[in-house]
Amino acid sequence: MLLKRIFCRVFQACFGLGARVLPWRKPECITGAGSLERLPGLLQSAGCKKPMIVASRRQCAAPEFIAMAERLPAWSGFHQVTANPKIETVEQLVTQFRAEGCDSMVAIGGGSPMDAAKAAAARLARPSRSVAQLKGLLRVHKKIVPFAAVPTTAGTGSETTIAAVVTDENHHKYAVNDLSLIPRWAILDPALTVSLPARVTAETGLDALTHAVEAYIGRFYNTRETRDLARQAVKAIFMYLPRACADGSDLHARQELLAASYRAGFAFTRAGVGNVHALAHTLGGLYDVPHGRANAVLLPVMLEAYGPAVYRRLAELADVVGLCPAGSQAEKARAFIAAIYDMNRAVGIPTGFDCIRTEDLPQMAAWAEAEANPVYPVPVIFDKDRFIRVAKRVMLS
Repeated sequence: MLLKRIFCRVFQACFGLGARVLPWRKPECITGAGSLERLPGLLQSAGCKKPMIVASRRQCAAPEFIAMAERLPAWSGFHQVTANPKIETVEQLVTQFRAEGCDSMVAIGGGSPMDAAKAAAARLARPSRSVAQLKGLLRVHKKIVPFAAVPTTAGTGSETTIAAVVTDENHHKYAVNDLSLIPRWAILDPALTVSLPARVTAETGLDALTHAVEAYIGRFYNTRETRDLARQAVKAIFMYLPRACADGSDLHARQELLAASYRAGFAFTRAGVGNVHALAHTLGGLYDVPHGRANAVLLPVMLEAYGPAVYRRLAELADVVGLCPAGSQAEKARAFIAAIYDMNRAVGIPTGFDCIRTEDLPQMAAWAEAEANPVYPVPVIFDKDRFIRVAKRVMLS
């Protein structure tokens, strides 16, 4: 294990240096209530004549969507995306895109429609490669079709990330990561989020919190900008998530959460995520647990498992949200973890999962370790046994 830790840290240090010269970019960000109305003009300005719109039928029946779509000369809709999108769904989307003669992609919804659309865009850019062959880092390396991301949840941050997360036929959840998958446009319209149920609002908001925290406590890849964005996201989520859960029509809270999700998304795109995500992806792949819920439950448990290695950074986040101002570094860190538990409880997040089967633990640990190491710049490198110990802490059966 010592040699593995050394290898991981050397890899991360080298990758962190190399990442500083990569052409990172942000989408053109359009914000505010009613901003979806600007989408037709953006597509027209890029010479797009027929977008493929990946959205649920419910989204396509919304008044905001209908008003926008009436201004498009032509479009095709794809409505078959489910939670934790499958590779077969991505392939169906690729086939329909070609058959309908589309020239651009619009994803409207939560993380699943955006992930499916981004994976399809990667396949269209690299038609000779399967999704599995594009898995990992920087394997697309080719410009995709013009892409607009319109989040209707404040959580995944996919509208600004390099990732498209999919699930294969073996229930293995993994990511295609490439700079070309950063959308050209991100439209943050809070009016599209007001109908979200409190449960979905909570789970997606805590997904964004996980992105921000894991980005902030990571090693090697962080920059001054990513840490600043992560702090801003953490502060906003603590302030506005309870408000949005209590009153879904609070447009100001909704807008602030969309901004927090966007900032957290950019922060973790550049700074990386960690062991929470590695284990959460196994829950999504094996049991279809919503990603935000998996992250929300695992986050405080994993922070406790890291121990003193994260105290300094968590103490800084405690200061950001005004916790335990007179406490020691360790006391502030523990107060921050306790505050996450408290918020989980307040917004209805469960304490664990009754779907986890003991016989699945070795496979979960193997997938989590393979995902995390050596790429994720985690505060503490976990082996399979440590992943299993964390998984057991969130088993309810």
